[in-house]
Amino acid sequence: MTDALDPLGRPFKSISIQRKDELPLAPGQTSKAKRYSGVSVENTDVVDLWFGRVHTGVGEHSDPHHHGEAETGGYVLQGSGYIRFGERYTEVIYFEEGDFVYVPPFVPHIEGNVSRSKELIWLTTRNPDNIVVNLEDQDVADIELEYKD
Repeated sequence: MTDALDPLGRPFKSISIQRKDELPLAPGQTSKAKRYSGVSVENTDVVDLWFGRVHTGVGEHSDPHHHGEAETGGYVLQGSGYIRFGERYTEVIYFEEGDFVYVPPFVPHIEGNVSRSKELIWLTTRNPDNIVVNLEDQDVADIELEYKD
């Protein structure tokens, strides 16, 4: 691109491609929810956005966490999962391939895979960035989950 400015008076940024097999692990990981940065400050000129891929193994779940001020949207690419939230994480919402998920800012939650045979993979986007606040010493209720296949 030239030194031209966009309509808001900023220098134009470069279009870029992030190859699926070369994505960096995102900063701010949570145990058993591996995040890869697709479009992020680590590998593009983006500001105020994180877009990546999250993997959770068969029968695994993340530790309790929230995403600070970030709003989070997700799309389930493969598998079936759940999000636990609320008092002692007793409220559960299930999702499957093709579903979209929204997690509001500052909501503590646990995400997990309810498949006995498929890795859970979803695309996730956040603004302003990939904020991950891991929560320790949480009182997590022991509840029955509905596993599939």
